[in-house]
This record gives sequence, structure tokens and C-alpha cells, in this order.
Amino acid sequence: MSRKNLAIKHENRDGPQALRIERAAENVSNDLDKVIHERMRLGIISALAANPKLSFTELKNLLNTTDGNISVHARKLEEAGYLSCSKSFKGRMPLTEYAITKDGRAALTRYLDHMEALIKAMKKV
Repeated sequence: MSRKNLAIKHENRDGPQALRIERAAENVSNDLDKVIHERMRLGIISALAANPKLSFTELKNLLNTTDGNISVHARKLEEAGYLSCSKSFKGRMPLTEYAITKDGRAALTRYLDHMEALIKAMKKV
């Protein structure tokens, strides 16, 4: 059976509504912010949206992950301009703190709006 016949058979079996939903989901997923979409980065940016600032250790414990994971993903978010990082000392101990930026909050809002649109499209089934 040719690809065209398979595509027609697929459309007939699932119906045009399923095809519309598939296209809507594809459009929404193409618009998703790939920086935030990664699970650990979404966790970091969400935690920072709910808190004025969090230390490296607080993020690590909150997300139950390793130093390396927080470090790599926080750097990606910082490079995208979604969070700020400040380094200081608390007594003699180094302290790294993160805060969400205005751009980060806007990016998270856009991401959540896209996810809501995807959910609405799927509920219309």
C-alpha cells in the first residue's frame, strides 16, 4: 500500500476531527519555548515564579536533583535571560541565588498559555 493510501486510510479511520486536533497540537507544540519545555528547567522557572529568590541549595532540594543538574539548567535559563544569578557570601560560605526576570515571567506565561491551548484542543475531541 502506498504512503498516500495509508494517509487516506488514516484520515478515514480517525476522521477529519482527529486530523484537525493533530494539526492544532502540532502548531501549539511548534510554538512551545524549547528552553522552558525541558522538565528540570520548567521546574526551576516555576519555583522561581512562586518565590522572590531561591538559593542553589534550596532549588536542588526542592527539585530533588544533583548539583550538576541545577547548574547546567540554571545556566541555560540565565543565558536565555529568564533568570538572574547573584553570587555572594553568607559568613564564609559562598551563596548563589536565583530570581526570575521579567522576560522569564513573560516566557513562562506564554508557555502556560500554549499548554492551555493544547489542552483545550484535546478536550474538543
